[in-house]
Amino acid sequence: MSLENKYFCHPSSYIDEGCTIGEGSKIWHFCHIMKNSIIGKNCNIGQNVVISPEVILGNNVKIQNNVSVYTGVSCDDDVFLGPSMVFTNVINPRSAVNRRDSYLKTHVGKGASIGANATIVCGNNIGKYSFIGAGAVVTKDVPDYALLVGNPARQIGWISEYGHRLEFDNNFIAVCNESGQKYKLENGKVARIS
Repeated sequence: MSLENKYFCHPSSYIDEGCTIGEGSKIWHFCHIMKNSIIGKNCNIGQNVVISPEVILGNNVKIQNNVSVYTGVSCDDDVFLGPSMVFTNVINPRSAVNRRDSYLKTHVGKGASIGANATIVCGNNIGKYSFIGAGAVVTKDVPDYALLVGNPARQIGWISEYGHRLEFDNNFIAVCNESGQKYKLENGKVARIS
């Protein structure tokens, strides 16, 4: 634990100059946090993770092993990135063509979860509290509270902030059994109403 910064970084990991790392965050084995990245409070960065320059992570973000978070990605609070999931940052990469000025942005909304080995094609935003199933390939924007699976990813339902499927009644109201929270489906969008 760094007494000065009040976060933990395993000795096998590297943190470049100009990074901001929040109190209570943990950076485990063989990670590289690159320049000017911002990591919020109480984040957990698993083994063999790379955070590229100028990435922004909110508070309480959990990143499992073997994830690269590339420049252009930002994550709000409480995001979960599963083992070996993939972000991209160039839509048409070529080794012989420098496209560093062509990085597309990807934003992951508050409370979203992205499953193991899922791929997020750059330029697509992930809505708050959405859930991307393991191995899914996201090729378009994901609505808030949406549940997606497959390649290419397709929406198969809606999910609560607690991670349970929502079943809507004839009045387009659903109740999460675990939390008791109510949700309304209107015009193809879900919002929590209590």
